[in-house]
Amino acid sequence: MPEITMPKLSDTMTEGTLLRWHKKKGDKIEVGDILAEVETDKATMEMESFEEGTLADIFVPEGGKVLVGAALALVLKDGEKAGDKPKASAPATSTSTAELSTPQARPAISSGRPLTPRARAAALRTGGGAGGNVNAGVRVKSTPLARKIADARGVRLDAVKGTGPGGRIIAFDVESAPVGSPAPASGSSPVAAILPTPIAGMPETKVPLSGMRRVIAERLLASKTQIPHFYLSIEIDAAPMMAFRKEYIAASGGKITFNDIALSAVARAAMQKPKVNAAFAGDSIVQYGSVNLSVAIAVEDGLVTPVIRDAQNLSLKEISAAVKDLATRARDKKLKPEEYAGGTITVSNLGSYGIEQFCAIVNPPQAAILAIGTIVKKPVVNSRDEIEIGHRMSITLSGDHRVVDGAVAAEYMTALRKLLESPALLLL
Repeated sequence: MPEITMPKLSDTMTEGTLLRWHKKKGDKIEVGDILAEVETDKATMEMESFEEGTLADIFVPEGGKVLVGAALALVLKDGEKAGDKPKASAPATSTSTAELSTPQARPAISSGRPLTPRARAAALRTGGGAGGNVNAGVRVKSTPLARKIADARGVRLDAVKGTGPGGRIIAFDVESAPVGSPAPASGSSPVAAILPTPIAGMPETKVPLSGMRRVIAERLLASKTQIPHFYLSIEIDAAPMMAFRKEYIAASGGKITFNDIALSAVARAAMQKPKVNAAFAGDSIVQYGSVNLSVAIAVEDGLVTPVIRDAQNLSLKEISAAVKDLATRARDKKLKPEEYAGGTITVSNLGSYGIEQFCAIVNPPQAAILAIGTIVKKPVVNSRDEIEIGHRMSITLSGDHRVVDGAVAAEYMTALRKLLESPALLLL
């Protein structure tokens, strides 16, 4: 008597919205049939059936929000009869985001409902890049599946609170934990969040957290509290890049942006200085052999970072096309989960908003993120010690000091400067 449950369709997904059923109660179902459309924190996706039989019951109406692992429907094989519906641990009606975001609401859902085979496979497949046996020597009560997923995702089990029988850590606990969780400090205790209190006479509007906004809040809080950040800034001469772009467009007829040039330079510099193209994995540092470029893209509900894979091998034209495609589909929520996974270094560009300089938060488990500002016209001192009008662009690297030291980051920024001030090198 298989239950169809809300699958975990991305490594950051904790809940989903059942947008539309493609089958109705009483329909015959085959393996591979599209059952429904589900909206995650990043995309709208079709949900396939991994069961065959008759759709005997539907527990969640269209528009209902449920946590990962909660029951959506019941499928019966020939000769089977329907039993009891799922208990209260699986919300079967529309639940407000605000209700789901309360600390008291989650444990009732995450207390042991088994994952579907697909969710388990997805967890192992979308490991987040940390990898390695980060739990060697860690002695905590956990299931074999939880331990396997933890190693695949780079999650330390001694930083995870178990919700299984007797406090045992189960797969769901590991999936819900931040990637790259450090070991808890001895004697440490959680610090209570500082929340706003009502201000007398002040009108206010309370906006419930969307799934994406909640994930952003959790991941960035984890990054700033668990990763020792440091920052290095450079100001490059953008005049050669401006001239190069003009000549490239005139010669090729294809349009490229300054962001395309910057992305290509970031990827190639990362191959020259691979120590920044890395991640902290608990008892080791993972250095990647290729550059999977996470690109920060603003969308209606927040921010997503889809990945351009093997970016160091792509031409400017190919990078430009990839960014345009990812941005369009990200804003339409059409990206697939695997297109968010596996990034090794991130670029955030606020130049189009007129921001001259800023510092970004490291995108865990990666070790570095580049924050790129707009090109500004300003007085500069030339090689003849004369003041002239120049074009300058600020770039700031935020680094994880567990992985990257200042000198290593400085060497990387020097390589990046050389490529951006001699952009013809990007054509080699």
